[in-house]
Amino acid sequence: MLRYQPKRVFIEPDALEYPLGIKLQALFTDADIPIETTTAHNRVTGIPGKSDKEKYIQAKRSLVIGVRRSLTFQSCKPSAHYQLPLVTSCPGLCEYCYLQTTLGPKPAVRIYVNTDQILAKASEYMRAKEPDITIFEGAATSDPIPVEYLTGALKQAIEFFGQTPLGRFRFVTKFADVDSLLTAAHQEHTEIRFSLNTDTVIDTYEKGTSSAKARLEAAEKVAKAGYPIGFLLAPILIYENWQVEYTQLITALARRLPKDIHVGFELITHRYTTRAKNNILKVFPDTTLPMDESERQFKYGQFGYGKYVYPKETMAAIKEFFHQELNTHFPYASIAYLV
Repeated sequence: MLRYQPKRVFIEPDALEYPLGIKLQALFTDADIPIETTTAHNRVTGIPGKSDKEKYIQAKRSLVIGVRRSLTFQSCKPSAHYQLPLVTSCPGLCEYCYLQTTLGPKPAVRIYVNTDQILAKASEYMRAKEPDITIFEGAATSDPIPVEYLTGALKQAIEFFGQTPLGRFRFVTKFADVDSLLTAAHQEHTEIRFSLNTDTVIDTYEKGTSSAKARLEAAEKVAKAGYPIGFLLAPILIYENWQVEYTQLITALARRLPKDIHVGFELITHRYTTRAKNNILKVFPDTTLPMDESERQFKYGQFGYGKYVYPKETMAAIKEFFHQELNTHFPYASIAYLV
């Protein structure tokens, strides 16, 4: 089982006023992992590295334990109403990741010890929307699974939303360490989604994450535990034999799930902004990600900035292929969107 082991830990002094902060300090002390004090979880200094790539990788190997003071939740359209900020950043080294743009050059992994307060704030948001259901996304700026064995925050959130009739929770992961969630009293109020891709894409661009096989095994476990489940096929990349390999992936997934299961699919093709490309090339100067603008179409998005996407002809071929494959193997599935 792939588990995140930080090389260094930073702790806010206020975090030691919470039981989880005390527990984690003792855990890392016993493990002889260096611990330093930081005044704020979002202003950490002392992460080593000379080059941009080294700083980035060392940040991913750095764990920050803090108190989440800002309890104003960001919106999370269209997938949910609000983000649920349980974790920030992720130890994975996905070369295309948008967090390289949003979290800066040193995206240290941050966990928060005041989960009770975060969930209490979620209750306020739900009361404000009564009698409507409020949906919260737990992976908008993170992948929360790698640090779940340290925090237990996901299981706590799952059982919290299981007890409320007007709250729903969802998150997505590239990791397979889901065993601690299988016994949670979820009441089908939490949807667990897995980000899937071919072995070629994972091995080349998603280093530090679980293999496709491990993710499929985890999805099978989650389905058997009665959770609503969904899948992101993202980013869809066009390369030699892409159709063969994506067919193999979809077929392998279908073998693990009941034929009559109702699952949702989200299909996201590879796209990038100029800013994202520049950040990626700083951290991964030897990347082979397909980022040649002459092979792309420039398209303005809903937030006023443009992205380089696959041309219309390529997008049409992608749509035809995935709709055919998914409809064949998952007749009761829905495809939420393809972008």
